[in-house]
Amino acid sequence: MKKSSLAMLFAACALFASPLAFADDDGGKDAAKESKGDDYAKLPAFPADRTVRQQTTIDGRSLSYDATVGSLPVLDEKGKAIADVMFVAYTVPGKDRPVTFALNGGPGASSVYLNLGALGPKRVQFGAEGNSPSDPATPRDNPGSWLDFTDLVFIDPVGTGFSRARVPADEAKKRFYSTGADIEYLSRIIYDWLVRNDRLLSRKYLVGESYGGFRGPRITHFLQTRLGVAMNGLVLVSPYLDPGADDNGDLSPLPWMLTLPSIAAANLERHGKLTDAAMADVVAYTRGDYVTDLLKGRSDPHAVERIVKRVTELSGLDAEFVRRSGGRLETQAYLREVFRDEGKLGSRYDSNVTAWDPFPFAPAQRTNDPILDGIIAPTTTAMVDFITHTVGWKYVGRYNALSYEVNKAWERGDEMEKGSVQQLRQSVAIDSKLQVLIAHGWGDLSCPFMASVLIVDQMPVMGDPNRVRVAEYPGGHMFYSRGDSQAALRRDVMKLYAAH
Repeated sequence: MKKSSLAMLFAACALFASPLAFADDDGGKDAAKESKGDDYAKLPAFPADRTVRQQTTIDGRSLSYDATVGSLPVLDEKGKAIADVMFVAYTVPGKDRPVTFALNGGPGASSVYLNLGALGPKRVQFGAEGNSPSDPATPRDNPGSWLDFTDLVFIDPVGTGFSRARVPADEAKKRFYSTGADIEYLSRIIYDWLVRNDRLLSRKYLVGESYGGFRGPRITHFLQTRLGVAMNGLVLVSPYLDPGADDNGDLSPLPWMLTLPSIAAANLERHGKLTDAAMADVVAYTRGDYVTDLLKGRSDPHAVERIVKRVTELSGLDAEFVRRSGGRLETQAYLREVFRDEGKLGSRYDSNVTAWDPFPFAPAQRTNDPILDGIIAPTTTAMVDFITHTVGWKYVGRYNALSYEVNKAWERGDEMEKGSVQQLRQSVAIDSKLQVLIAHGWGDLSCPFMASVLIVDQMPVMGDPNRVRVAEYPGGHMFYSRGDSQAALRRDVMKLYAAH
């Protein structure tokens, strides 16, 4: 397999991390040892919820809001607390305010990336070319925030952020670290927050990034059909909707169709030629002559030559490299090749974001992804300082922006392989007013936009065809790290909120 053999789910935003990210990590074993006995039952209580008043400027207007750090318990069948889930909520006093719940992915990612990168009232710069982990992690007003038109609640799943299990590791795995269990308790957290804060009658929205995008349709459907709560809208940022789409690249053309447009987008961007029109041509070739020639294989002796010629033009790679790959560009090989002359590696989350390759002569990449390693320090520093110092929610535990232990413990079974397209279709069918925006960066190779384009094109219309749409922007997985793309996302999201 092309991608699943080289990458595991791990979102920074639901990032995919290559196995390199876990190669030398024994944290899972250590965590299992520490979990024996009654240690979890003796954990100190979380602090009481704490709120401070803050200000930000959005669209040229000053906005006062309440920032709350708090927690909700996860209860078992007997009413015993088996986990504590931390949240950060930003609310503006006023009547008829919508509320939006936000989740990142992984599995094993906290919500800090959407919070401090995309839609919270403050932001820290990370994830773009030239950003350094040691740059000052100083939050500044976020011009792309959504807070002026919706309250925001960021949820950290168990094992991420400060959220924690109160049961041993083997029980935590069963109760929290699998697709079904994950969806059920997170849906209940959303329900409980709404009840606690008297917001059941508010308009309600959900945003999920990467594996959070996998969660989004499933949580929406579970809330609709099991807990009796209907979302007005769903925003999926760089979502991972169909894990099976990139299987069997030896036979199926689909894995190569998904990634070629993102590789072409990166090349266009490097040459200052990335436009909607240029990408429309790339998509047309991908779903036309490219897939046709891939399917012909050796039945047409000229098919490979046509593929090699066009893919070389689109990718900007050496023709011999493209020829040896048969025009089928494996992601990690491409990311080493495209910047090899500079001694650098591209990121699978945005191949134009690079880092030095510390092992340039190794036959395969021996270091982790440039973006994945580079975003942990600024996001962790900024969020821990905000929680413990700015808000004053005093807790001394470890904050996990990305938890490799959770990712290792995750049960990847049939439910994950089934994806979330079924729940997306069902949720839209149940509620004829539900609005869905699927947002992607053109250059993302971890969750390529082409997958969502094909998924939506195969959905029945079910009324207004604009109720479910895909929008693409310059940038990669975290395209919102670029000001223009973040502003474009904000405009598109405001239209969605205005529709229902």
